[in-house]
Amino acid sequence: MKTPPRLQPLLEDGIIDEVIRQLMSGKEATVYVVRCGGETRCAKVYKEANKRSFRQSVDYTEGRKVKSSRQARAMAKGSKYGKQAQEQAWQSAEVDALYRLAAAGVTVPTPYQFYEGVLIMDLVADAEGNAAPRLNDVVFSAAEARQHHQTLLTEVVRMLCAGIVHGDLSEFNILLSDAGPVIIDLPQAVDAAGNNHAKSMLERDVRNLADFFGQFAPELLDTQYGQEIWALYAHGELTSETVLTGHFKADQQPVDLNSVVRVIDAARDEEAARQMRLAEAKAALPKPKRY
Repeated sequence: MKTPPRLQPLLEDGIIDEVIRQLMSGKEATVYVVRCGGETRCAKVYKEANKRSFRQSVDYTEGRKVKSSRQARAMAKGSKYGKQAQEQAWQSAEVDALYRLAAAGVTVPTPYQFYEGVLIMDLVADAEGNAAPRLNDVVFSAAEARQHHQTLLTEVVRMLCAGIVHGDLSEFNILLSDAGPVIIDLPQAVDAAGNNHAKSMLERDVRNLADFFGQFAPELLDTQYGQEIWALYAHGELTSETVLTGHFKADQQPVDLNSVVRVIDAARDEEAARQMRLAEAKAALPKPKRY
């Protein structure tokens, strides 16, 4: 096929050897099947911001760290440089998440290189070696639906234990390889501890799984795995080995405001004492000699 302009620099620099075909075009990127030496891989070409249907939102970018304070200021001002930095951060977020999740044992495509706004990664294949289908394109028996649902809940838990929430998980961005489901599309992934919307996003991700697989196994529609997973995470009790029940009962006990105030006052007093000790230590240091 004719080489897309965005992939031409990768051919010239020897990153890829051949563009075989276009695999898919989504709301944020176009994916091509490419040859790298003797390996068949994917090249994900991110679309420009004004050509994407998936819009960046502060809900997703909240809590993300940038390389420098200069970039942070420029992004806040919305300058040309700031918009470029924001776009680079959006794209590199997927690369960072893929490496982080792969290290945590989450089933995601193996990333190889990020070059000129193009991500080179594994081609997820089915048993015949063809590009794996999305869950949305497959019909399951009730037993298969329950099995894949349980597998993906385990992946969601592993992701959360690694500090990441997918943020847009559904049957449209999970592939079914010969070994099972593979989670893809992570540029909108959020930091679980640093994003105030992480809880609602995780619960939505898990509800999307229940709604999809519930078409084949209706009992999954009545589960509350999202609330259960987040409650365990918030209490520091979630691990990749945690056995989930699908049931959740909200804590109806009234909040003890006096206890909360006491904790806040104690923390304030501790910080004041720390600052005083620091000031005393600085005062005790020998004064520099003047010549």
